[in-house]
Amino acid sequence: MGHTTAMAGSGTDHTKPPAEVRGPIVILVEPQLGENIGMAARAMGNFGLSRLRLVKPRDGWPSVHARRAASGADAILDHAELFETVEAAIADCTLVFATTARAHDQAKPVVSPEAAAREITASSARGDSVAVMFGRERYGLENTEVALADRIVTFPVNPAFASLNLAQAVLLIGYECFKQASGNALPFVMPEKSARAGKHQLQAFFEGLERELERVEFFRPPEKRETMTINLRNIFARMAPTQQDIQTLHGVVMAIAEGRKGPASGGVLDGAEAGKLRDLLAEHGLGRVPSERGPVRGLSRLLRRNPTDAERALWRALVNDRRFAGLGFKRQTPVGNHICDFVSFPLRVVLDLAPPHESEAAAGARAERAAWLGARGYRVIAVAADDVTHDSAGVLDRLVAAVAAMARP
Repeated sequence: MGHTTAMAGSGTDHTKPPAEVRGPIVILVEPQLGENIGMAARAMGNFGLSRLRLVKPRDGWPSVHARRAASGADAILDHAELFETVEAAIADCTLVFATTARAHDQAKPVVSPEAAAREITASSARGDSVAVMFGRERYGLENTEVALADRIVTFPVNPAFASLNLAQAVLLIGYECFKQASGNALPFVMPEKSARAGKHQLQAFFEGLERELERVEFFRPPEKRETMTINLRNIFARMAPTQQDIQTLHGVVMAIAEGRKGPASGGVLDGAEAGKLRDLLAEHGLGRVPSERGPVRGLSRLLRRNPTDAERALWRALVNDRRFAGLGFKRQTPVGNHICDFVSFPLRVVLDLAPPHESEAAAGARAERAAWLGARGYRVIAVAADDVTHDSAGVLDRLVAAVAAMARP
């Protein structure tokens, strides 16, 4: 079987070698238009067929119209063989199929394109020479030509409009043969850009989602809470989400829950700007805010809506790690007059993110806040922002160890 050239057009990849299919010889009997020969060659190339025989083409051969319509299947046309009779065209063939949409009242097996393709593939694998004949555009094959074939191939089409374009008929046969040869494999599949989410990540996401839904009294009436929870979890289970899916969904839930503003409503700060805001507050506010509760809450909401890159990364890592589920960590939350990066009131633990470059005043404010919290029974764990960015998994492992150590007597 010869090779076909790579064809121009959408989806064509010239870097890949042409497909090799042990398929049939395509015989066009007295084709009337060069355009139809070219389109038939294009259909052959689509499915790895390369041997074309022509019996008395009406407008002669070669044909410039055929080459124009072939859309790059030039090699098939270049190697096409010309014959004067059908008998000559099939003389070296051991198995011949005749395609027709009409019953010819001949005692001859009639098969579908799929069944024909199975037999063609098996016979070709044994080294047999197999051919499929296609008739004239106007009225197809004559009875005497059908009589020369071993099988009749007919297509399941609308009986009230059964006429197929010549290239369409060739394409259907080529498609079924290529399916057999390739094991029905598709040329590409959906890329796996992220691994499937693990049960621990799903569980942490569910707990966060249910916690936020509880805050807005979604589970009503209370006696239906269990059923509603199961239904919610089943929705996500049917999705088979990836790790990236869960991270994205968690971000969506938290953005809604925290009321984060988009650019059209005043914008959010990017990571660098959020870092500068914290530096400014640390240097001029000494790590504290006024004693009135209103400004404390307002400033904590501002900081929560505008996280630094390190805060965002650590928060996502925490909520997606099953080991931290149920430990009650909150982000940018007031403790007294101080606003802590992360705090767990049940554990009385504060995670303090330390920026890579810090002024003396900011470092002093951080130390003062840690001392104030320590005096009130909080354990402050310093976390370098650079470590979060470059090794969030390692940071989480160290936090787990620190929490476990606190629990030991």
